[in-house]
Amino acid sequence: MSPRFGLRSLALLTASAVGSMSVACTAAHADPGSEKKALYKGSTTASYFWDDGSGRAGDTGLPASGKPMQKGMAASPSWPLLTEGYVIYKGKKMPFFVGDRGPGEPSSRGIMLDLDAKTFADLTGGTFNPRSLMVNGNGGKGHIKIDYVITKWGDGLGKKGRPVPFSTGAYARRG
Repeated sequence: MSPRFGLRSLALLTASAVGSMSVACTAAHADPGSEKKALYKGSTTASYFWDDGSGRAGDTGLPASGKPMQKGMAASPSWPLLTEGYVIYKGKKMPFFVGDRGPGEPSSRGIMLDLDAKTFADLTGGTFNPRSLMVNGNGGKGHIKIDYVITKWGDGLGKKGRPVPFSTGAYARRG
């Protein structure tokens, strides 16, 4: 094989490989339009809950949305059910959807979001204890200041925008 043929083959192989890498990188790169748009942003204090339907942690059964308790579920005193977004705590970002109502009385003191205990544990560096339904190992944190971003408003009853206390009854209004 001549050196000239070998170099040409190497050049073609290199061009082919670079082209393939460009196509692969382009395909793997997220389209800017595919990222969910922020519809509303804010900050609040969040607590946590885990309703397993047993009543042992003060829960009343199945969450208001009818969906089973799961990681990513949150309770809001006013946002429409099935609203979606994410929370940020100390640089950690976790998705959520509104699947239940609450917190009740704490919302009158500015605690406007109840995160599921598994998400709360991930955010705070703790662990979820399935026996007690509590978060352990996070230094005793039960309430944290979070930023939230709403990416999709739910279609059900509730009030869009800034969350308001449970006592306002906004969860039962449309819009």
